[in-house]
Amino acid sequence: MKPNPLIITVATALLGVWVVIAAAAKPGPDHIDIYGGTSGKVPFPHARHQERIQDCNVCHSVFARESGAIKRMKEQGALKPKKVMNLQCIKCHKNEKRAGKPYGPVTCSTCHVK
Repeated sequence: MKPNPLIITVATALLGVWVVIAAAAKPGPDHIDIYGGTSGKVPFPHARHQERIQDCNVCHSVFARESGAIKRMKEQGALKPKKVMNLQCIKCHKNEKRAGKPYGPVTCSTCHVK
């Protein structure tokens, strides 16, 4: 029996709406202190990034949406040192700077607090 394309389309649309509503309902904390290894923690304005980026997966495709995920992944060897900061944060900030848009810090010592 062939699946009904209309049912598939409606189900997909409803799933999409549910995902958007669920994401909006749980925006995450306004501020997070990210584990920064021996260089010190990184105070992170989470809400500001959510407003600007609007796609949680831009960052969270690399690490889970849970407290302590970066530290745990680094300790397990699942996340290389500097991967998040260099390949995610600083890369994005530099791209925004090149595009003439407002951007965040582009050096390590600007973010890490000992």
